[in-house]
Amino acid sequence: MYLYHYGMSELPFTLTPNTNFYLGLQPHDEALDVLLVALKNGEGFIKVIGEVGTGKTLICRKLLNDIPEHFVTAYIPNPYLKPDELRRALATELGIKQAQRMNVNLLSERIQKRLLELHSSGHSVVLILDEAQALPEESLEALRLFTNLETETRKLLQVVLFAQPELDQRLNENKFRQLKQRITFAYKLRTMSRNEVQHYIEHRLRVAGYKGQSLFSESLYKHIAKVSCGTPRLVNVLCHKILMLCYGQGKYVASAKDVALAIKDTESVQESRRFGWPLLVSGSAIITMMSMVYFEVLL
Repeated sequence: MYLYHYGMSELPFTLTPNTNFYLGLQPHDEALDVLLVALKNGEGFIKVIGEVGTGKTLICRKLLNDIPEHFVTAYIPNPYLKPDELRRALATELGIKQAQRMNVNLLSERIQKRLLELHSSGHSVVLILDEAQALPEESLEALRLFTNLETETRKLLQVVLFAQPELDQRLNENKFRQLKQRITFAYKLRTMSRNEVQHYIEHRLRVAGYKGQSLFSESLYKHIAKVSCGTPRLVNVLCHKILMLCYGQGKYVASAKDVALAIKDTESVQESRRFGWPLLVSGSAIITMMSMVYFEVLL
């Protein structure tokens, strides 16, 4: 689309959690440090909480890439599973054959046997669940029972939960108090500061291969940071639209008008009247402009 225009090798602001674009921001590095220390200590449950779009899945992927070699990981990206489905998913991740055909008792027995085999060969097993706030109630209890599997000195299975704040609300319910007590390490992600937003945007542009002049002024960085509330996903959405607009106009530097258009076209971002920057073009204008760009590409 606009890669040739800016001299880039790949799109810098996609929503895919690509670890090549990982930037060691303080909250993300701290979360990884907490996870690695907790895992090395053999803790049963570890929790990372963050609002939508704050980078939980990227940290999850980074953890999977950086985790020490003696760990065996079982990764479940969509945990909206009933207890039986959760057990089978874990068994499949652990390489247990015909897990889908076994009855529950045999499956539990095979899982425990496999965990003991891995432990005896010097491995630690960690179950990583993304979007853990979606776990059904009975599956949360099944997770707690998983961590009952242990030797005299160490848990046979550690569990890392990446989740939105709704998980904390659920864990505060009295019926989940046993599970809550087992969460020994936890970290809460914050959004980016204004300076971090600028660093984040510039970093992603560099990784994508951009070597030209600054695309944004200091005031635009500040404005993007404020309207996005420092949420990485929203920063990506806005910057992608801004670059498309500039490309459609044959420009290399963004203007306040481009930012205003991108904001108006993004439902998750609400423009505050406090800034006093008028939305100079109607909301449908960005759609028209983008359509012109797509048409040009097709030609």
